[in-house]
Amino acid sequence: MSEISPIASPGPAREKNGPAKVEHVDVLIVGAGISGVGAAYHLTTQRPGTSFVVLEREETFGGTWWTHKYPGIRSDSDLHTFGYRFKPWVGPPIATAEEIRSYMGEVIVENGLAPHIRYHHRIDHASWSSETNLWTIDATRTDTGEAVCFTAGFLYMCQGYYRHNRGYMPQWPGMQAFKGQIVHSEEWPEGLDYEGKRVVVIGSGASAATMVPAMAGRAAHVTMLQRTPTYFRTGRNAIEIAEELRALGIQEEWIHEITRRKILYEQAKFTERCFTEPDKVKAEMLGNLRTILGPDYDIGTHFTPGYRPWRQRIAFVPDADLFQAVARGDASVVTDEIESFDATGIQLKSGGHLEADLVVAATGFDLNVLGDIAFEIDGKPLAFHETVTYRGMMFTGIPNMVWVFGYFRASWTLRADLVGDFVCRLLGHMERKGAKRVEVALRPEDHNMPQLPWIDPENFNPGYLMRGLHLLPKRGDKPEWQHNQDYWAEKDAFPAIDLEDAAFRYA
Repeated sequence: MSEISPIASPGPAREKNGPAKVEHVDVLIVGAGISGVGAAYHLTTQRPGTSFVVLEREETFGGTWWTHKYPGIRSDSDLHTFGYRFKPWVGPPIATAEEIRSYMGEVIVENGLAPHIRYHHRIDHASWSSETNLWTIDATRTDTGEAVCFTAGFLYMCQGYYRHNRGYMPQWPGMQAFKGQIVHSEEWPEGLDYEGKRVVVIGSGASAATMVPAMAGRAAHVTMLQRTPTYFRTGRNAIEIAEELRALGIQEEWIHEITRRKILYEQAKFTERCFTEPDKVKAEMLGNLRTILGPDYDIGTHFTPGYRPWRQRIAFVPDADLFQAVARGDASVVTDEIESFDATGIQLKSGGHLEADLVVAATGFDLNVLGDIAFEIDGKPLAFHETVTYRGMMFTGIPNMVWVFGYFRASWTLRADLVGDFVCRLLGHMERKGAKRVEVALRPEDHNMPQLPWIDPENFNPGYLMRGLHLLPKRGDKPEWQHNQDYWAEKDAFPAIDLEDAAFRYA
């Protein structure tokens, strides 16, 4: 494996971008968020000598934990499992964006990853050539406007699955008539002052559940306006076993591993119960809320979804702060639909009216596919939605590329670590075979396999996924041809993947 080095640029790249030279690396990682930093670690530790570069559009690392600036921004997964398996998490399980970025920064420093990361690099175009068995990546320096170019033997997509700087904003009638301010949670303006203001937060997901308690008390009042309710879990922002082991002076590495295993065991049991006894799980979650909100609160209207638990993501509310704010009267929940905006607030379809000075749309993501990069395979535009996924990370017809797409029902990073192991093992296998190219393809026994949507809507159906499902690859009805949401099965299945299976084609 070579060090990062400049080589002569292919003609088309020189004509398009202008630079006389292009950098070549063995692996190019897209994105310096939680997945990209983890990918860089795995290559460094498992594939020493492999040259790689991480291209990040933003001015620094962090992904979601840098681009999202709304009040109270925090994880909705515990950091013992959302953190990397290789670095102990020693803080509260539900962590702030600042705490998560500090943790990621330690990973970068401790493993010498900083020299590999290039910030302010927006990738515009990626093209694969079967003649050279290389990817050519055209990018723009967003700080200088300079066009830059790279070639890479392998493309490692760690950019996530949604647009970080623009959220999904429905267009309601009368928005222009509103005399207050409307912002989206993903586009939070720097220095926005909401002290003493009447705030309406539209939405009921993890972002809304974070913002409402963070703004309550400082704002005059905060109303969470939701069209339909969402399930939430509550609990103390601490893990008892971690506290006990720490009090006993146990090494943090041991605490991290034991705590992770306990959490994962409990998550597996909870997920199983959501399918086998959903009514009991539902009753337990709603019972917790009644103890906080009191017997007279209308739990049925405001916190009882019409779907079974885990059909959409369940956010954890640490120390029940959202519900405590409602119980204190600093916040309230309204379950209704928007008829229109007017000069002073929001007219509801029920006939009610919400007075507001500031409206925050916590209305979700806009899905993007492969980072909104224009892809070509041998000169032809890539129709990503026509491919079939291999285990949610490789795709038929796309050579030498892996995409990290994490879990919905478990922490994203659990799958990022599994994929990291797989990529390193695949690169080693190719090296031993002398192969420059790997691609997945349907085997003879797969050709009559039904091709289904990326995820079964009856199993998991959040709005952002349903709006963009047509953009995503197809899945089959066999485990290897779908994005499995079962970490507890994949943690054993991924290391056992047979790289000589007929699904892998090498050249």
